[in-house]
Amino acid sequence: MKKTVLFLLLLLGLSAEAKVQLPQLFQSGMVVQRGKKIPVWGTADAGQRITIRFHKFQTIAVADAQGHFRADLPAMKAGGPYTLMVGDVVLTNIMVGDVWLFSGQSNVDVPIERVYPQYVDEINAFDVPLVRLFRVQNETNAHGVQHDIRKTAINWLPLNRENAWRFSALGTFFGKRMYERTGVAQGIIVNSWGGTPIEAWVSADSLRRDYPMYVERTRFYADDAYVAAQAKANQLADQRWNAMLDELDPGVQGHFAAPDYDDSQWTPVDQYSLEWAKTGGRPVIGSIWLRQHVQLTKEQASQPARLYLGTLFDADITYVNGRQVGRTYYQYPPRRYDIPDGLLREGDNVITVRFINKYGIAHFIPEKPYCIAFGDSRFNLPNSSLSTLNSELLTLNSELSTTWLHHAGAQMPPCPSGDVSLQNIPSTLYNAVVYPLAPYALSGVVWYQGESNTGNPAPYADLLRKLMGNWRALWQQPQLPFCIVQLANHDGRQQTGNPQPLTPQTEPVNSGWARLREAQRQVTLGDSRAELAVAIDLGEPVDIHPLRKKEVAERAALCMDRLVYGKKVQLSPRPLRHQMMGQQVIITFDQPLQDGPVAEFEVAASDGRFHNATATARGTQVTIDSPVAAPVRIRYAWKDNPQAQLKAKATQLPASPFEL
Repeated sequence: MKKTVLFLLLLLGLSAEAKVQLPQLFQSGMVVQRGKKIPVWGTADAGQRITIRFHKFQTIAVADAQGHFRADLPAMKAGGPYTLMVGDVVLTNIMVGDVWLFSGQSNVDVPIERVYPQYVDEINAFDVPLVRLFRVQNETNAHGVQHDIRKTAINWLPLNRENAWRFSALGTFFGKRMYERTGVAQGIIVNSWGGTPIEAWVSADSLRRDYPMYVERTRFYADDAYVAAQAKANQLADQRWNAMLDELDPGVQGHFAAPDYDDSQWTPVDQYSLEWAKTGGRPVIGSIWLRQHVQLTKEQASQPARLYLGTLFDADITYVNGRQVGRTYYQYPPRRYDIPDGLLREGDNVITVRFINKYGIAHFIPEKPYCIAFGDSRFNLPNSSLSTLNSELLTLNSELSTTWLHHAGAQMPPCPSGDVSLQNIPSTLYNAVVYPLAPYALSGVVWYQGESNTGNPAPYADLLRKLMGNWRALWQQPQLPFCIVQLANHDGRQQTGNPQPLTPQTEPVNSGWARLREAQRQVTLGDSRAELAVAIDLGEPVDIHPLRKKEVAERAALCMDRLVYGKKVQLSPRPLRHQMMGQQVIITFDQPLQDGPVAEFEVAASDGRFHNATATARGTQVTIDSPVAAPVRIRYAWKDNPQAQLKAKATQLPASPFEL
């Protein structure tokens, strides 16, 4: 009997022993960094000995008093697939190659699905199993650092069209390009969150001395009861606002979307006029209804179709012939709504859009496609004016009129809310989704962020230096390379929800976007392990999420060619020195430039007032004819959306905006 009891106790003891737990980054199919020690860590019972086997190597780790263990495997050459055994955990199909971390805000997030029309053939042919994709799940922590990230749906998936469809376009194109150039497995870790400011990604320790108010703000939001109560209140307010809107909206009660609804008394309006979105001269908060009749041929109506409504501000519910075909809850995504088979008909068809605005003014974004596209090529329509449609597409598309029929919806009071967007609070993202990734060895970091800091660009350079410094310290990689993607050209006036005329700015302005670009440039100039990927020619005036992500990825890859692989590649032209010669200024660059006149140069005398100046590029120099005597400051492309023309002669890469 005693032996039986003892045996049962032993079994209970064994079953109570904790199994080895590895971080979420450790999954079958992962890529580990070549040429660097390979950290392996996790949790187990305190004092437990864990055997770690990988390829030809074996080592022992012992869990500390808190149950944490770590061991570093020797650096390896590229290769695989290999099997990693950590205690009783077995991971397979592991490659040794290059690992890259992509971080920042929504321009990192923009998925392959959104840019698909720009690169149809290439995306359709995606099949690169040695490029592996990992998406960090969004999470915040206002209390302090945590030791692991949440489970995620995209965990080291091989690159193909299906797996990449919702994955970062920037990361995908970068990984594919690097694999094609190196032949080595590429691991792409995407860790980004739209709309977040840089301070959310910086450690509290880095902020404490110079930005104590940031740290105090984080402490304020460390009260879980307050955050939960405020979030619940916001949710209830939103639900109540939407319920009242539906109760008061005559279009919901009167079935404005019905195909046979009599809209003959509705008022015709131009979609680019803002008057239909106002009442009494003030923007309508609430809902607005627009309808448009489209005449289709029998051939068109019989084909698969997609409705393109460009980009709208802010939310919309869209119907075709009385049936809801799409809904978007905020301004940025392109409206691409697939029309169910059999819904279209020969002759008259009606499109109904219900705008819903909680702030700002409802409007259509210009320079976007507004049409119905048909047939197999309906997915190929670009969401911007950057690409030229072929004649076949032009023939098949049914372009929408810019004239709509208008009817008022419901006017509402503003929706009450309190800010509990923890992702925008200092250090909350560093704590939750940066700290847990280390010490997973990396080749380099691509940082694309800054749009959310353009309203206050003054501290950005210091914050970026702090971010780079504390990430390098966290990873224990003092030479960790950073590619900083500079903000693309964009008309910042579009962000307000109250659009201004989009006529190009021709006079000197104090641009927060330009100031932030200069901060990015200055930081990379002062850091031998950082480079600047200039994107000043790849943006869109009306879209903060430009679609030419493959070109941005190529420029980021060129930076890493230089930083990581030591290749002698030419990046964007960089001013080396300048000299004043009376009312002329001569700037010398690091490489030959495309010859000819160059716009967007400005000069200022000692009074600080900037004036437009004529300039000419020849060889490696730009000569500026100053309209003021004794100029002391020079600026180039100092606008939100400059017409940047200064380019390298050999590569056609644009020069960065700058101030000297």
